[in-house]
Amino acid sequence: MRTGLVFHELYLWHHTGNHADYVPYGFPVEPLQHVESPETKRRIKNLLEVTGLLEKLVPIKPRKATREEILLFHTENHFEHIKSLNETINVNAGISAPTGIGSFDIALLSTGGVLEAMDRVIDGKVNNAYALVRPPGHHAIPDRAMGFCLFGNAAIAGKHALSKRGLSKIAYVDWDVHHGNGTQAAFYDDPSALTISIHQDRNFPTNSGLMNENGEGKGSGYNINIPLPPGSGVGAYEAAFDRVIIPAIEKFMPELIVIPSGFDGGAGDPIGRQMMTSVGFRSLTQKMMKVAEETCDGKILMTHEGGYSAATVPFFAHAVIETLAKENLGIEDPFQRIIGSLGQQDLQPHQDQLIKEAEQLVKNIK
Repeated sequence: MRTGLVFHELYLWHHTGNHADYVPYGFPVEPLQHVESPETKRRIKNLLEVTGLLEKLVPIKPRKATREEILLFHTENHFEHIKSLNETINVNAGISAPTGIGSFDIALLSTGGVLEAMDRVIDGKVNNAYALVRPPGHHAIPDRAMGFCLFGNAAIAGKHALSKRGLSKIAYVDWDVHHGNGTQAAFYDDPSALTISIHQDRNFPTNSGLMNENGEGKGSGYNINIPLPPGSGVGAYEAAFDRVIIPAIEKFMPELIVIPSGFDGGAGDPIGRQMMTSVGFRSLTQKMMKVAEETCDGKILMTHEGGYSAATVPFFAHAVIETLAKENLGIEDPFQRIIGSLGQQDLQPHQDQLIKEAEQLVKNIK
């Protein structure tokens, strides 16, 4: 198994400034580090290195995305707006989308890293790939940055695959704790992309990611949202994958699967209230690999999104990447015993009822 990894030191140099989690400081809010800091990404890379998993992966060197590639999804005004902020210190490019000096250039490198990974997977140079990029992308919409995201990395890579690389159908499975509204917007009327987001109900953006958002026009039926209640654990996620997500992919039969991979659904995340574990994320990865083998020759591209607990997130990511690479280094997550034993990790009746409603959406895929 050849698993590619995208990473670049400059991803850690995107500066989000001082906030209190995601709230700008100012009396009576004392300054603190912004929740979307380099730490989780740096610690993922460090853990991959110290366990020896890094040397078993195929390095994929990122490049800057071109203007034309960004415009596959975004407007010219948006591109120019982000570019105009490249020499500014700590300003918001949009709703909760802080930037610093050089952030435009780094965002191009982030998108370009995902594009390079996409091409490697399509060309069969790797079986699958994980793009450990920053800033993230799944909240950015055509004309606006939001939710820590400047450019829609995964959406642009999908547009590239469909318009430049000859693919006719791709599927997205976004397991970040927040709704993948940007990716949804990119393909809402497009039947060539099945977009699925499983997230905490109305966490961010508020009143986005509801079950009745099911696509429109020719894309009607090809957008599926699973807004899980807060407190959902491994049992709820596994049930949603088994009963909704996998049947939807089997019916759609994509040529490649993109997974915007956020780990803020993990227990203990500062801005998520779900209870996923490294064992849970490993299980979801195994499920996606199995359905990918059945539908698209195993082709999976994961793009890094959220996840803000610097202690736990590296173990979640390590479990996922280790699974992608079909390696077993015997590394135990020291947090698993604690968070895996939290009450109500099993599927609960109210979660089961919501998943039953979501099952009906599979019928809308033509």
